[in-house]
Amino acid sequence: MKKITTKEQFNELIQSDKEIIIKFYADWCPDCTRMNMFIGDILEAYNQNDWYELNKDELPELAETYQVMGIPSLLVFKNGEKTGHLHSANAKSPEEVTEFLSEHIS
Repeated sequence: MKKITTKEQFNELIQSDKEIIIKFYADWCPDCTRMNMFIGDILEAYNQNDWYELNKDELPELAETYQVMGIPSLLVFKNGEKTGHLHSANAKSPEEVTEFLSEHIS
């Protein structure tokens, strides 16, 4: 996963005509650590997509703009639009993440 470090980088990336997946996380978050333990296989299964991660503590205005209330959250963007949002409450298992991606990635 590539790291997003600026608002400008984020805004440029989400304009892609391909679906991109962005994980919002924080260093102090135990559920984020848990997701990191199983996300590797999912990254491989969806390797045709570009994956990024964004520390919501470093870019809180983006988390607020896109209604990221809990972490980890996965957001899918295409052509500048948010097309999917997996909220933290539903991102606790590989099955939940895979089901979300199968519904939101063409």
